[in-house]
Amino acid sequence: MEPVLVLNANFEPLNVCAMRRAIGLIVMEKAIMIENGRGVINTIDRTFPRPSIIRLENMIKRPRLEVKLTRREVFRRDNFTCLYCGSRYKDLTIDHVVPRHLGGNQSWGNVVTACASCNHKKGGRTLEESGMHLIKAPSSPPNSALYIYHHYLEDNESWKEFLIGW
Repeated sequence: MEPVLVLNANFEPLNVCAMRRAIGLIVMEKAIMIENGRGVINTIDRTFPRPSIIRLENMIKRPRLEVKLTRREVFRRDNFTCLYCGSRYKDLTIDHVVPRHLGGNQSWGNVVTACASCNHKKGGRTLEESGMHLIKAPSSPPNSALYIYHHYLEDNESWKEFLIGW
């Protein structure tokens, strides 16, 4: 099913749901459609618009979304580039700047994308011991709505105006 952007009552992006769920929220009058643009769904006795964006009627309180530390997100943060030599898309791996056996942790500031040869060259040593350096310091990615939902924007360009600024 096609994705639907769900906005809070104050137009803050909350999440993305399936078309079926969005239509259910509209029918139960818990949400209103902000944008259609996808046509309609015909049933025996009714016609429903196929929403692209819906807004909840009541305000939902929830904590700010954070980007989860996953392999895919580390690659995305580092733009699929080895942070030691700058090569792109070549046998990428994840490297701990301070190795775990030396007290390094699994955090955004300690993991980077590395090509297999740089990761092997560095081994289980620190940057000083291996004589290598990082192109840029690792940090956590932004938790903006535009960053979190960017992969939906290719097919849903109209979402962009609702994602900018959050």
